[in-house]
Amino acid sequence: MDPVWCPSPNFGPRRAGARPDMVVIHYTAMQSAEAALDRLCDPAAGVSAHFMVCECGRVWQMVEEEARAWHAGAGRWGAVRDVNSRSVGIELANRGDHPFGEAQIAALEGLMRGIMDRWSIPPERVIGHSDIAPGRKSDPGRRFDWRRLALQGLGVWPGRAVPGDFARDAARFGYPVGDVAEDVILAAFRQRFRPWGRGPLCDADRAAMADLAARFPVDRGVPNA
Repeated sequence: MDPVWCPSPNFGPRRAGARPDMVVIHYTAMQSAEAALDRLCDPAAGVSAHFMVCECGRVWQMVEEEARAWHAGAGRWGAVRDVNSRSVGIELANRGDHPFGEAQIAALEGLMRGIMDRWSIPPERVIGHSDIAPGRKSDPGRRFDWRRLALQGLGVWPGRAVPGDFARDAARFGYPVGDVAEDVILAAFRQRFRPWGRGPLCDADRAAMADLAARFPVDRGVPNA
């Protein structure tokens, strides 16, 4: 099913001739998809996304993919600080405290395949809002199934490795080490890759991060911005 066009005035040109090489996934944290759509299209709100997927699987498009939507805000992934200029933003209608349904996730997967094919975006460049802004943002949250995306080539998942230096490997993978404390990075990492993890940093955390850093170094062949 093609997206329903619902234009938002909250967009601009991608800066310095940038093109999208990332997908950033969010949740709306609002009571309904309609309320979120109203806000994303409200000029007074000053926020938007390229797409939103509702619980029933309907997809709305608010901003053309070639344009810069206002979804990521302050944050960093690797060397990229203007994430809005380098990404396609997808909002999932979800309050933040309930599971994502099958219809919604299936629609998201179809949408992502098209975006990633059109812009040649690799799976490691699919990230969450909480990855680029740890501590400040928590979406798409612990209930989002990142492993499912990875099994379909729409994301990545850690394998086995020898435990390494967590902070060094986190920076190599893309997390904004140095911008926030290590425990904040750990919380964001666990939310995505080890949601069952608790307590202090452990060898399982170090090993998973070491594997991600070794296989998916963030700025490999990617221009800075």
